[in-house]
Amino acid sequence: MTSSVSRPAGRAADSLRAVSFELGVNKHAEGSCLVKFGDTHVLCLASVEDSGPAWLKGTGKGWVTAEYGMLPRATNTRTPREAAKGGQSGRTQEIQRLVGRALRAVTDMRAFGEVQIRVDCDVIQADGGTRTASITGGYLALYQAFATMKRLGAINKIPLREPVAAVSCGLYKGNALLDLDYSEDSGAQADANFVLTASGKIVEIQGTAEDHPFAEEEFLSLLTLAKKGIGDLITMQRATLAKAGF
Repeated sequence: MTSSVSRPAGRAADSLRAVSFELGVNKHAEGSCLVKFGDTHVLCLASVEDSGPAWLKGTGKGWVTAEYGMLPRATNTRTPREAAKGGQSGRTQEIQRLVGRALRAVTDMRAFGEVQIRVDCDVIQADGGTRTASITGGYLALYQAFATMKRLGAINKIPLREPVAAVSCGLYKGNALLDLDYSEDSGAQADANFVLTASGKIVEIQGTAEDHPFAEEEFLSLLTLAKKGIGDLITMQRATLAKAGF
């Protein structure tokens, strides 16, 4: 497999797009983050709700869940609001369940009482990787929500075991590439979304061959890229929280 390929903005095969996190962008939500992976921009808002799901009542456990949506002009043509079409698409439901699983994987559910934190991830602009940006920014919004609870005396410590982040990788024109934008993702031979923790543990991997089946060694090359990219993202997450005084 060759290592040279022309990419948008001249990125190297193992380079992320320009990534930024802006905290506190919403004055009402207990936690908020505007995350940008290149031209993919997602607003993540974490809301603390008074009670958890009914099926957890009496267990002493809380719950973290997520909702995901794309604004009508997040893409190059207007997409009707799903509410106007009568309900969420299968894609939307699959992505929000993924985001919820990723955030719950690093959360101690017994450490914050029988409340629910809902993380809303709304895609303002899409250019590939909206689910990975949602997870990565959603973690920061969730952290802030817990910090708000701690500041108000509802909990004694942040009930997050470690950071979690996500990134996409793919095989494009015979090359393994990190953090695909839409032009690369739409033409990829194979693509995968990786969700990993700061310690390198796997939360979830979604991989699909779009053109023809790919080999184990090709998958391992994608995993190597994902580990590097997620390591960089978690370093940025930590720096963002530290700069904000958390």
